[in-house]
Amino acid sequence: MEKDSAKIEKEKQLAALAAVTYIQDGQVIGLGSGSTVYYAIQEIGKLVQNGLQIKAIPTSHKTQFLAESLNIPLIDSNSVDSIDVTIDGADEFNEDLVLIKGGGGALLREKIVASMTRKKIIIADSSKKTDKLGLKFKLPIEVIPFASNLVINQLKELGGIPKIRQQTGKEFLTDQGNWILDTDFGHIEDPYSLSTSLNEIVGLVCHGIFINLADIIVLGKDETTQTITASKIV
Repeated sequence: MEKDSAKIEKEKQLAALAAVTYIQDGQVIGLGSGSTVYYAIQEIGKLVQNGLQIKAIPTSHKTQFLAESLNIPLIDSNSVDSIDVTIDGADEFNEDLVLIKGGGGALLREKIVASMTRKKIIIADSSKKTDKLGLKFKLPIEVIPFASNLVINQLKELGGIPKIRQQTGKEFLTDQGNWILDTDFGHIEDPYSLSTSLNEIVGLVCHGIFINLADIIVLGKDETTQTITASKIV
């Protein structure tokens, strides 16, 4: 188990370091959230210390605190119309580059930042690639607490089994003060149709199916990396 854990961490580091090479001087950068992105932010901090001129937009309070500790210049998302490059992680992805995200609870800001970004880079270790979305990881759904019962009932009608995420004995709160419903849909055979249905639910703020929000996936695999696009592996 320790050997497998060490292998996964190595793959995360390799993917992160490879993704950072896409960043150029003068760009606006989106900083994702999660354990793999942690390595990328650490590397970006070193580059900034060595003279890289960028401005960054964090996708979570945790990412913001880390970036600030490394003296990475931060700006508000509302101060720009677009972002040049975003580096973020994923909980699962398939060969069509459809992602499931939200394990850390930052899916709303992650989706907003991704939607503003010209080049969207996802970094992941080899365990995150799957042929069948939803089997290993339940779909996170951010919901306004006031509408939680309404949303839960409609998720059940869609075949889902939702459970309110807990933290230290009470409801987990996102950075926006909402709840997360970790919803088991089993194998999500048609993520496009499910995404459309979820988007129509009143009170549902955001869901963790990310479609057309990844241009490149940099995958750490053993001692190297693979660059995956929708049509090929490089």
